[in-house]
Amino acid sequence: MIFVTRRAHFNAAHRLHNPDKSKEWNQNTFGKCNYPNWHGHNYVIEVTVAGEPDPETGYVIDLGNLKSIIKEKILDPCDHRNLNMDVPFLKGIIPTSENLVRVFFDQLQADVEAACTNGGKLYKVKLYETERNVAEYCPYLGI
Repeated sequence: MIFVTRRAHFNAAHRLHNPDKSKEWNQNTFGKCNYPNWHGHNYVIEVTVAGEPDPETGYVIDLGNLKSIIKEKILDPCDHRNLNMDVPFLKGIIPTSENLVRVFFDQLQADVEAACTNGGKLYKVKLYETERNVAEYCPYLGI
């Protein structure tokens, strides 16, 4: 099994807020991340594809195709946006890194797997909210 990873970055604002809870609960739970006027991050996303290289090309996936899919599915809708308000596929989701990474996986999966050669699969999506805060979603681990 070969793992191929493409890294990209985008900038976005968000607010962690549960509309079903009180103002006090949200402030106590989310702290600075609950500021009503939002805050931003310089996100880094890593998309990992797993599979066996195609015997004709040597690719699990053409990295140019993977770059284009990430741009279309994640960067174009999210870069320089408010994740709470501007991204339709995030509507109703509290945009924590944990939630974002799972939704990003779902947004990417069909197109990435269609672009894979030799039956490759989208294996993992990893999201750096900051240099020290990272979430990753890898549904095949079975944890």
